[in-house]
Amino acid sequence: MNRDVLYQPYSIHFETLDVFPEKESRKNFFELVFILSGTGRHCINKHSFDYSNNHMFLLTPQDCSQFWIDSTTRFFFLQFSNIYLKDSSISKDNIQRLEFIMENANHKPGCILKNQSDKTLIRPIVEALIREAVNKDVYHSDITAQLVNTLIVVVARNIAKYLPQKIDETSESRIINILNYIQSNIYEPEMIRTENISKAFGFSENYLGKYFKKHSGETLQSYINNYKTTLIEHRLKHSDRRITEIADELGFTDESHLNKFFKAQRGKSPKAFRLEFIQQSA
Repeated sequence: MNRDVLYQPYSIHFETLDVFPEKESRKNFFELVFILSGTGRHCINKHSFDYSNNHMFLLTPQDCSQFWIDSTTRFFFLQFSNIYLKDSSISKDNIQRLEFIMENANHKPGCILKNQSDKTLIRPIVEALIREAVNKDVYHSDITAQLVNTLIVVVARNIAKYLPQKIDETSESRIINILNYIQSNIYEPEMIRTENISKAFGFSENYLGKYFKKHSGETLQSYINNYKTTLIEHRLKHSDRRITEIADELGFTDESHLNKFFKAQRGKSPKAFRLEFIQQSA
């Protein structure tokens, strides 16, 4: 397994490809990938999802990533590392937002843009960054830095969509760590039982429930159920996995168990949800 290294605060590059280099690698930096045009599949940590125009992906240093191209694709890449945090030109608020991204980057694979309006906002920013990189006009470095900051703040807003409403960059580190623990262990039902989360963080089960509700605005079980449901939805929308495969991946006893859970959450079966999405996308 190769490891790519970034030696500067951030790096921007863009290219048009028919075949993505066949190299699975881990990095020492974070990477935002925006799809300007084209279609294909993105594989991250052995999970693959369809991509198309205006999709954006956030890759973390722990991720193993590969793209499979179906039609010629224009990629934009923004790579940034911890050095970026130490840059004196970054405001305190932006540092906090970037730390917030890093703390919560263990999110659901796939496009991170949840706000439809942000999809239309991100593209002009990306295109402006490309123009600045190509033209290198006067003050291009200053303009590029401002655009990068804006891009990262918008990404932070979309990552926040994965979190309970009360969670933001000012939240206590312990509640963020609990959320990260749940996200990291969501595929292992035994690990996210209340007693095991309590042991991991040194809480009593009763106190954990009260603490989580106070700092997140919802119950622990509600958060787990909602997070698991959106994982299921994402796979139904953006992968061709059979429902039995999704059930196995997410720790359900069988397809029937997943069907019962999903119907209780969304009022329809996974099969009906997938069919409805396909019809709406046609």
